[in-house]
Amino acid sequence: MRDTICVITGVGPGTGTALVKKFSERYRVAMIARKEERLDALAMAIPGAIPFVCDVSDREALASTISKIDALGDTEVVIHNAVGGGGGDVLSLDPDLLEQNFRVNTTALLQLVQSFAPAMVEAGRGAILATGNTAAYRGRVNFASFAPTKAAQRILLESAARLLGPKGVHVAYIAIDAAIDVPWTRKMLPDHPDDFFANPDDIAGECFHIAHQRQSSWTFDVVLRPFGETW
Repeated sequence: MRDTICVITGVGPGTGTALVKKFSERYRVAMIARKEERLDALAMAIPGAIPFVCDVSDREALASTISKIDALGDTEVVIHNAVGGGGGDVLSLDPDLLEQNFRVNTTALLQLVQSFAPAMVEAGRGAILATGNTAAYRGRVNFASFAPTKAAQRILLESAARLLGPKGVHVAYIAIDAAIDVPWTRKMLPDHPDDFFANPDDIAGECFHIAHQRQSSWTFDVVLRPFGETW
């Protein structure tokens, strides 16, 4: 029998790792990230987690990786968690950074949808998620290199949801309006209490719930934030 696969891009030390741990409870997880050492360590620690070293902004490399994943089994869940970021306003913004962020945040998502959705449609089930943030809804001054690509990511996924939802494939955008609890945010915000931060395991748990919602009550736009977040 072919295995049931969950594909997760952007497997970093925070949300990505938590997603792998959670979804490995039900699937073999194809982990995609650029850092081989981290992926190998997770593969050793988590049964059924399979490492794929790939820069998702490289379309040929991503296509090759997808082909290898297809050989493993039937992909039922795809989570695009990879992110291209950086700061800058519209006057200082490097256009190359904007284009790179589009490749990571938006073009790679399109490639994932085009690669995995047809088989999901044929099977009549599946879920495609992207983790984002509230930059997808607003263009703040110093996020000009980032917000346009996240807005495009969300709108691309909304278009996918309108097409694929009636065919049995659940598509959802999960915006995380929070500082995620990882070492670098703790270092940057040393005076903030624990409940200021979003716990990666809690984020992963919500993503798991959304990926397995009943068809009568699917959500598309989801915003996660700690209870004390100002918004």
